[in-house]
Amino acid sequence: MSDKANKEVLNRSYIMYLGVVLLAIAIVGRVLVIQLVEGDKWREMADNYTTVYRDIDAVRGNIYSDDGSMMATSVPIYEVRMDMMADGLTDEIFQADIDSLCLRLSQLFRDRSAEEWERELMTARQNEERYHLIKRKVRYHQMKELRDYPIFNRGRYRGGLIVLQQNRREKPFRLLASRTIGYEREDMAPVGLEGAYSKELSGVSGVRLMQKLSGGQWMPINDDNEVEPQDGYDLHTTINLNIQDVAENALLKQLQKNDAHHGCVILMEVATGEIKAIANLSRDEDGDYEEFYNYAIGESAEPGSTFKLPSLIAALEDGYINIEDSIDAGDGRAEFHGELMRDSKEGGHGKISIEQAFAYSSNIGVMRVIEKYYAKQPEKFIQGLRKQHVGNKLDIEIEGEGAPLIKDPSDPSWSLISYLWSSIGYEVKMTPLQILTYYNAIANDGVMVKPKFVRMITDKSSVIQEFDSEFIDEHVCSERTAKDAQRMMEAVVNYGTAENLKNNNYKIAGKTGTARIARTNHTGGTGYGEKHTYQASFAGYFPADNPKYSCIVVVNAPNRSSYYASHVAGPIFEEIADKVYATSINIHDGLKVIDEFQSQTKIPVSKSGSQKDLLAVFNHLDVKVASGNPENDWVVTSTGNDGVTFERRNIVKNLVPNVKGMSAQDAVFLLENAGLTVTIKGRGMIKSQSIPAGKKITQGEKITLELS
Repeated sequence: MSDKANKEVLNRSYIMYLGVVLLAIAIVGRVLVIQLVEGDKWREMADNYTTVYRDIDAVRGNIYSDDGSMMATSVPIYEVRMDMMADGLTDEIFQADIDSLCLRLSQLFRDRSAEEWERELMTARQNEERYHLIKRKVRYHQMKELRDYPIFNRGRYRGGLIVLQQNRREKPFRLLASRTIGYEREDMAPVGLEGAYSKELSGVSGVRLMQKLSGGQWMPINDDNEVEPQDGYDLHTTINLNIQDVAENALLKQLQKNDAHHGCVILMEVATGEIKAIANLSRDEDGDYEEFYNYAIGESAEPGSTFKLPSLIAALEDGYINIEDSIDAGDGRAEFHGELMRDSKEGGHGKISIEQAFAYSSNIGVMRVIEKYYAKQPEKFIQGLRKQHVGNKLDIEIEGEGAPLIKDPSDPSWSLISYLWSSIGYEVKMTPLQILTYYNAIANDGVMVKPKFVRMITDKSSVIQEFDSEFIDEHVCSERTAKDAQRMMEAVVNYGTAENLKNNNYKIAGKTGTARIARTNHTGGTGYGEKHTYQASFAGYFPADNPKYSCIVVVNAPNRSSYYASHVAGPIFEEIADKVYATSINIHDGLKVIDEFQSQTKIPVSKSGSQKDLLAVFNHLDVKVASGNPENDWVVTSTGNDGVTFERRNIVKNLVPNVKGMSAQDAVFLLENAGLTVTIKGRGMIKSQSIPAGKKITQGEKITLELS
């Protein structure tokens, strides 16, 4: 190639290279202009055109009590905004109706004048706001009214109205069973049934197309959701609101009286394990009592004397003792492996039966029984406890169950006296619900039923899932041992530490527990010391001869002037049992079939009613009458072959009485004196009443009685 040709090629290459360089410089320059000069403009435009699909929360399901009363629900709350640049919102329309709109807004919300509203909306229009806030926390009726206002009645695209629905969780009965109902919140551990059944209650989220505006706000593009959310399922619990109310009030009264730090109550149905009431109250800094923590489920502590029951049952099951066997409880002071143990009775109990040792809650008596048979084999005693499931968690659905503790010889803190301390409820730990589940099993002849909080899950009227009672163990002990244990618990009330709970209307069985609370010392260890506090408890069931309900009461740190369980926890149990017995028809004998008795006996069948009037009639007819309590004003009658028996009919102030089986005259007298307005249908004795017994009385409320 010639020199001329080479030069021509080089010139062309140089020109091309120069062009590429200039183009690169131009591109870099444009990029710099976009980033440094026009960046904000383009970023804002990008934001304005950003659209995404965002989840829309479903309406959370309701939670109901056992009678269908609503315990938790989601109340819709609305946020109202306005698109000032909506396509159909012309200047003519805006100017023509803005005065009327602002006047209506000022009348609805009453937070500013019509003039102030007008200045605000005019400014928002001038600033071309696409998502201007009108009001947060707008109620449903306000939202419905607002849709008919001038401009807003033109809808989303012609009037700029944007309505966003939110849901707020509310508990209509406020504090009743509050911790058991619970809650679910972001960044917090789930609490109660709300947390346990969150998936079922939450439903399925919907989808809505949203556009991002300048300032980081998101505005829905369409009026309707692209995918509508599916409401959550409803939860039907076992909680009875009337019993729950009684339990909380009885607990509160005694906590205040005894200046206690906190306490709890649980009432369980013996056969099914259904939890009918669960109350937890603790004192705040101002001295008021609120539900801050679910002690019934979460507080694992040394139970004290209520643990003597599984200890003696272990010895009964191993065949070492009979409850009639005697034991020497001595003078009230005894030494075990160098540690002094005392009984609460001054001078001691002396030689007593094992039943009496339990009834009197003799620490020395129980420890001597366990020492006699297990001193050389303490691990067998521990195994006997574990066979009864007292060392196992219940694995209930509610989060936060406290862990039980039953030491064995492999534990680093085990000592020669550990098994004896365990026998009277120290160096072991259980929650109130775990203790109650055990006592419920003994009332149930040895069948341990898992505590049950939920009966079923529904979707509107259709049942999605039903929950049957679950059995933890069908034989925590033999039926014979269970009967011996029941007899010992009846002795506690008949002549033992809870004799103050004895009454003539129905039998109570149970066990008191007064335990010292161990405190952490400066070295990090625990001990009791001189400045200790107490935990008072009572676990039992009623009616003792046909158990329907079991109940536990625990009161923590009552004032030191009164800390014995019989006087701190016992009255709470008694008040709850009395009111439940008075208002639970299934506990009482049903109405007798008149024809059956008339064919079998010549004794006249009587309606229930006033004891004074009935006695006068039966005395005149020379019919033998047996009365459990001659001082009762109102009685339920039952006719036998030889005579008539009167049983007390409990009439509780401010609660609707049970008038079934009464005459119309007596029923009307009772109900109208209680403040109700009575309507009667039919003739004969009362067959049914429109307001169930046990419901709180509303003065002047109408009640209809059907006679048969």
